[in-house]
Amino acid sequence: MPSELTVLGACPLDCPDGCSWVVTVRDGAAVRLRGNPDHPYTRGALCAKVNRWLERAAQPDRILHPLRRVGAKGEGRFERIGWDEALDEIAARLEDVVREHGGEAVWPYWGTGTLGYLQGLEGYSGRRFFNVLGASAHDANICSAAGSAGMAEAVGSPGGMDPEDLAHARLVLLWGTNPLTSGHHVWKFVQDARKAGARLVAIDPVRTRTARQADEHLAPLPGTDGALALGLLHVIVGLGAQDADFLDRGTLGWEEFRDRIAEYPPERVARITGVPADRIVALGERIACTRPTAIRATQGLQRHAGGGAALRLIAAIPAVTGDWARRGGGVAFSTSGHVKLAKAALWRDDLRPHPVRTLSMSRLGEGLLDVQDPPVKALFVIAANPAGSTPHQNKVRRGLARDDLFTVVLEQFPTDTVDYADIVLPATAQHEHADLHEGYGHLYLTWNEPAVAPPGECLPTTETFRRLAHRMGLREPALYDSDESLAAQLLASDHPWMAGVTLDRLRKEGFVRMSVPDPFLPYADGFPTPSGRFEFRSPAAGLAGYVPPAEVADEQRAGRYPLALVSAASHEFLNTQFANNPELRRRSGGLTVRLHEDDAKARGLSDGQRVAVANDRGSFEAVLKITDDVRPGVAATSKGHWAKLSGGSNANAVVDERDTDLGGGPVFHDTRVEVTALPAPPGLAGPLAGVDPAVGGADGSGG
Repeated sequence: MPSELTVLGACPLDCPDGCSWVVTVRDGAAVRLRGNPDHPYTRGALCAKVNRWLERAAQPDRILHPLRRVGAKGEGRFERIGWDEALDEIAARLEDVVREHGGEAVWPYWGTGTLGYLQGLEGYSGRRFFNVLGASAHDANICSAAGSAGMAEAVGSPGGMDPEDLAHARLVLLWGTNPLTSGHHVWKFVQDARKAGARLVAIDPVRTRTARQADEHLAPLPGTDGALALGLLHVIVGLGAQDADFLDRGTLGWEEFRDRIAEYPPERVARITGVPADRIVALGERIACTRPTAIRATQGLQRHAGGGAALRLIAAIPAVTGDWARRGGGVAFSTSGHVKLAKAALWRDDLRPHPVRTLSMSRLGEGLLDVQDPPVKALFVIAANPAGSTPHQNKVRRGLARDDLFTVVLEQFPTDTVDYADIVLPATAQHEHADLHEGYGHLYLTWNEPAVAPPGECLPTTETFRRLAHRMGLREPALYDSDESLAAQLLASDHPWMAGVTLDRLRKEGFVRMSVPDPFLPYADGFPTPSGRFEFRSPAAGLAGYVPPAEVADEQRAGRYPLALVSAASHEFLNTQFANNPELRRRSGGLTVRLHEDDAKARGLSDGQRVAVANDRGSFEAVLKITDDVRPGVAATSKGHWAKLSGGSNANAVVDERDTDLGGGPVFHDTRVEVTALPAPPGLAGPLAGVDPAVGGADGSGG
C-alpha cells in the first residue's frame, strides 16, 4: 500500500498573511497542498496563486541544474554544467573581483521571492558569506520602506495594531489596500466586524475587488492620501471630537500639529485629492463619532514621493481620536516591528573586515551604471527578478547587459533576469527545504519542514553558500552552520515576546503565536519613541505634514503625460512569481490598462484595443479596458507580468528611479504616462484585435 504523511510548512511569499500550510506526501511525492485549518489566521485557506504551488513547482521550465551562458546577455541561451564546474568558476571570478577592486565591488541582491529567515530575504540568506568578503550591503527597500519609516517617526516602530483586532472595530478603513487580491485572510476579521455592525470604507484610486464590497468607496488621486488624512482630521477637530486626555498624556507636538490641521479644510483637500468636499466631511464626521476606528493601510499608498509622510498622517488619526489605546483601534500597517528575533546573531555583520557602503535595491540601474569607487563588478541575485520588478526597466537592462559584470542568479525558473546571468544556480522551492517565517500581517512564527527531496540538482540557498565558502577556502566557522543551528541562533532572543518560542516547539507544532499580551495593544501605555509618546513632531523628520507626489503633482509634466499610472498587485501573480504559470496567465487576461470612458473618448480609443502606455523613460504594450472602476485622470494596470512574455516590457518601463521622502523607498505609483493606439497585428482588425476571447477579465473573473 502507498505510504502517506502530512508535513506542516509555511508559505514563503511576499504577503502579510504568512500562511501555515499542510503538504500531503505520498510515496515521496507532494500530491496536495492546503491551508492549515488549525492556524488562527490561515484558517484552512490559501490564495488563488498558492493553490497552484505544487503544479508550478513541477512545470517543465523549472531550472534543475547549474547553467552557463553561451549567448549574449539578454538572449537567455545556456548550457548545462555541473556543480563543481559552476562553483569553480564563481569562486575564481569572485577572487579576481575582490583582489582587483575590493569586496565592495560585489553586490548581493536579495529579493522578496521568499521571505524566509534561512533561505530568503528576512535573514538575507548567505549574508555571512558576503560579510566575510566585505561585500556591499544591500538595502532591501523595494516593498515598504517609506511606510515603515513614516510609522517609526510617529509611533517608534513599523509595528501597528494586531490585524486580528479589526474584528473589534466599529468602523474599518481599508486605505490603499485590496485584501481580496493581496492578503485575503484579513477579510475574515473585517467580516466579523461587519457582522457586529461595523461600517467598511475603502479608500483607493481604483474601485478594486475589495472596494466593490465596501459600504463606501473614496477615490483620491494617487499620492494624495496624506492630504486626505489632514482633511479628515480637520473635520474631527472642528467637531471637538479629539481625545484631549490621550493627546495630553500620550503625544508630543499636538499644539503645532493642530495648527497644521487647520491649514487643510475639506474644500482645499478636495482640490488636492479630487474627492468631493462633502464626502470628506461625511467620513470625517463618521470617524469622529465612531470608537474604535481601525485603519488597514498597506504598501500601495506609500510608493510615491510623500509615502512616508502619508503613513505618519494616517497614524495620526487614531492618536487624535485616542483609538491607539482601544482594542480594535489604530493602524494595521505591518507587524514586523513586533518580531523580536536575534537577527544580528543570524546576520553576523561583525564578520565584515571593515565598514561597507550600502546600495539601494530599487536603484539597481544607477548602481550598475553610475556607482564608482569601486564599480559593481559582481552581482548575486537571490530570490529576485529585478529585470521584471525594479523601477526604470530599460536602465536596469543596460546595467545587466554590461560585459564586465559577472552575474550569478539563484533561481527556480528562467525569469527576465536569468536571461542576463553568466551562471544560473538551481534553487529549491519552499516545500523542498527548511525555513523559519514570520507573517508581517499577524503575530505568529511558522516553521517550514521540508516535505520532499529537491528535484534534479536543486539546492537550498544555505547549502549553496556553504559549498561556495568551502570552494573558496574560507575558514570562518560561522559560514558552515547547519540550517537548524541558524534557526536556533535566531530564536535565542531574550525579549519577553519570544519567551517559550523554541525550535523544538515550532517543529512539533508548526506555528507559535509570540508571547505578546492578550489583547495586544502595543501603544496603549506609551510608544517606543524618544519621548515615549506619539510624536506629531519627531527629531529626525520634524512636524508631520503633507508631502505631495513629485510626478503626479507636476503640472508641467502633466501637460506631456496627462494620466497618473497605478500599477497595483495582480490577482493571479505575486510580484513576478506565478507569471509563467499557463493557467494563471490565462486567468490574468494578459497585460491590460484600464481607463475611464472620458479619458478613452478624448484619445479616440476603444475597449479591447491594443495601446502603448509610455513616457520619456520607456513604454509597454497593453490591451485597453474602459471602465468606471478608474477615476478620470488615472490609468490602472497590474504589476508582475514577465516582460519577455508581455511584448518585451511591463509597467516598470515607465517608472523612475527616485526615492520617497522617508526610508528611500521606490515610487511606483508616482508616474505620469500617455496612452496611445497601436496598430493591430497583421491579419487582425477592429477593437478586439489582439485579444483572446477565451481569456477572463483583467480582475481574474475568468476563474
